[in-house]
Amino acid sequence: MRKLYVLLLCLLCSLCLFFALPTVPAQAADNGSWSVYPASSQIAARPYFYLSADPGTTLKDTVVVANKTGQPLTFRLYAADAYNTARDGGFAVRTVKERQRGVGAWAKPGRSHVTVPAHGTVAVPFTIRVPEGAEPGDHPGALVALDERVEQGDGSLALGVQRAVGARVYLRVGGPALPAIAVEDVRVTHHQPLVPGLGDSTSTISYTLHNTGNVVLDPKVELRAQGLFGRTLLARDLSKIPSELLPGQRVRLTEPWRDAPQLDWGDVTLTASAKDTRESASASFFALPWLVAAALAAAVVVGVVLFVRARRARAHPSAPVRPSPPAAPTPSRPRSSPSARP
Repeated sequence: MRKLYVLLLCLLCSLCLFFALPTVPAQAADNGSWSVYPASSQIAARPYFYLSADPGTTLKDTVVVANKTGQPLTFRLYAADAYNTARDGGFAVRTVKERQRGVGAWAKPGRSHVTVPAHGTVAVPFTIRVPEGAEPGDHPGALVALDERVEQGDGSLALGVQRAVGARVYLRVGGPALPAIAVEDVRVTHHQPLVPGLGDSTSTISYTLHNTGNVVLDPKVELRAQGLFGRTLLARDLSKIPSELLPGQRVRLTEPWRDAPQLDWGDVTLTASAKDTRESASASFFALPWLVAAALAAAVVVGVVLFVRARRARAHPSAPVRPSPPAAPTPSRPRSSPSARP
């Protein structure tokens, strides 16, 4: 039971981190009770940290934690690496217990715990030490304020929830920037009516979007389907894709195809593009109604059975009929010659 509790705790904490970080960083990360954001610069307020550094250098900055409740709140501050969620590619960060490899390992807040007074703010300096062997490109992450109190859930199953809010960090390490994207494992699944023409025919197109480069991408995906003789069946730009695809991340996505053909044979092609990169991948499909498929299957089975029987008949011909032996000849008596009369 304790292992289940810990597993659910980590899972829900990760979900809280995901929902606390907005998809578009237009304002401070906020969950209604507290917010985390960069300290304002001399030029203007910053919605997130966007930093640049060369390998072997050190950066210093300040993060602000604001308490919006009427009582003091204590938080644990830590740095975390970012990733794309498998569900929809949203921006999320690692939990405090997970291993950190980028910004999560390089950034250190000046204080690991901070108490923020009611309706007050606390500014905490932090340092990012970029190692000598750091790979060039983007290293996204966040500075997270975690409320370590465990909120008990309702019901018979013991659920523990920890809430956290993080200010995004986009760190670019100097060196070659290599944007690259790939479309992998394209599949088409059909949902056909039993009788052709009676019912809707739909298809589901699934694919994996993979950032194979070292910079954050803002991908666009085009879908195109062609049937027999090159007929265009579908052509559109997809909207349900992540706004940011982080370096090295894979996201499995699906796209519904309504009014798909009930009887056709063709190809589906997905083309993903971002700044300075473009890649395509295809998959073939064969649409066939269930009733037609069953009839064809039955015809094939009957044909196979008849063919096997014919082959067997030719391989084992019937034995020839033996001719009956000729009847033995009946011996004839010698004719007596007539006696001569005197």
